[in-house]
Amino acid sequence: MGSQEVSTVDWQGKHVTVAGLGVSGIPAARALHERGALVTVVNDGNDERARAQAAELEALGITVRLGDGATLPPSTELVVTAPGWQPDKPLFLAAAEAGVPVWGDVELAWRLRGDNGKKAAPWLAVTGTNGKTTTVRMLASILEAAGLRTAAVGNIGVSLLDAVLGETEYDVLAVELSSYQLHWAPSLRAHSATVLNLAPDHLDWHGSMEAYAADKGRVYEGNTVACVYNVADPATEDLVREADVEEGCRAIGFTLGAPGPSQLGVVDGILVDRAFVANRQKQAQELAEVTDVNPPAPHNIANALAAAALARAFGVEPAAVRDGLRAFRPDAHRIEHVADIGEVAYVDDSKATNTHATEASLAAYDSIVWIAGGLAKGATFDELVTGAAKRLRGVVLMGADRALIHEALTRHAPEVPVVDLERTDTGAMSEAVARAAELARPGDTVLLAPACASMDMFTNYNKRGEAFADAVRARADESA
Repeated sequence: MGSQEVSTVDWQGKHVTVAGLGVSGIPAARALHERGALVTVVNDGNDERARAQAAELEALGITVRLGDGATLPPSTELVVTAPGWQPDKPLFLAAAEAGVPVWGDVELAWRLRGDNGKKAAPWLAVTGTNGKTTTVRMLASILEAAGLRTAAVGNIGVSLLDAVLGETEYDVLAVELSSYQLHWAPSLRAHSATVLNLAPDHLDWHGSMEAYAADKGRVYEGNTVACVYNVADPATEDLVREADVEEGCRAIGFTLGAPGPSQLGVVDGILVDRAFVANRQKQAQELAEVTDVNPPAPHNIANALAAAALARAFGVEPAAVRDGLRAFRPDAHRIEHVADIGEVAYVDDSKATNTHATEASLAAYDSIVWIAGGLAKGATFDELVTGAAKRLRGVVLMGADRALIHEALTRHAPEVPVVDLERTDTGAMSEAVARAAELARPGDTVLLAPACASMDMFTNYNKRGEAFADAVRARADESA
């Protein structure tokens, strides 16, 4: 199925099982019910919130089974699942045995686009281990600067179903896709797509790095114009080679170095395009300055190049790339500069919840007092510490798995002073900032880039970042 073709399904009387209540399950159940499908929602949980959600759906005539997400309802012809449900769940094994297809919310949105009579907008798709949300939001900003009706949707927290079935008729959608979502999206065919990078993540869900990479690589299947890959990460180019794309689709690289033909890169502080120009062997088109990227950290420049490549693949003019990047403002807790105190910068990158993201964050600064720790999720830290050792002025560790980072520091950076905080109360972050300030010297950056999840001490990474920012601002007020 080509990228612009719309798939039609006769939903009337079709028995569909929706797996999971929540941000994707409820819209899916409603949309299918409205189209005449006989919908049964199954859900593992049976708490007060689930019962309230179930009551709303049952009032519409939708069947809901709480506390039993394992059994395939009789007569099921299709399963639509929330993206987080693991492929080895008994429900899916039963579906496979019965020959029942399983779709995710992305697959359903793809199939339903154009269903309400609107033009089916092309999708520019972004996946990768890190940088997805930033890149998608940069891309949407560029597309908006070009005067296009667009939205940043998908794994970014905005329902794709709402986007394709809502009243707004979009020219193009900037779509963030997780590996979970791609696993359950067999017929997705984007206009153009990128895999930003690949590093071990969610291996408990996928079962192996090979399976994780294969699911990421699905984003390239059927691309019509461009498969955008990371020159610095050969695994992403390998996925392009393995993809079955439309005739004429091109492989487009992005690099922090000088670009070759069919690449975007950086020359003398300028983002340049040697892919979407008349003579890419001899010509390069200036797109923006590095200083137009906020913040201009190396991995964020890479994100900007990937976003620019997708926008250029869609025909966006160079000036819109520049204007879109200038207008973009990063989300909170993503390399967010909080304050300067006594010639020391304090930066919040609480979103760096794995080693790959933290590696990029540490690479952005020359001399760092690093605040790290939390829930390791099975990660190891030797490679991260080895790469960052020469940049570390000192380290402050906190959280449940801080000992794993401490052991890696002992092995690979024994000369770096380490403060090990045992406390896990709400005041722990204030002490971490105070101890980091003691280690810092003028010109240093105190960087919260935990390399770990936050749930041992905080509700989420946002709350952790807010605690850091509050502690820094309190310190700034004291020194004012």
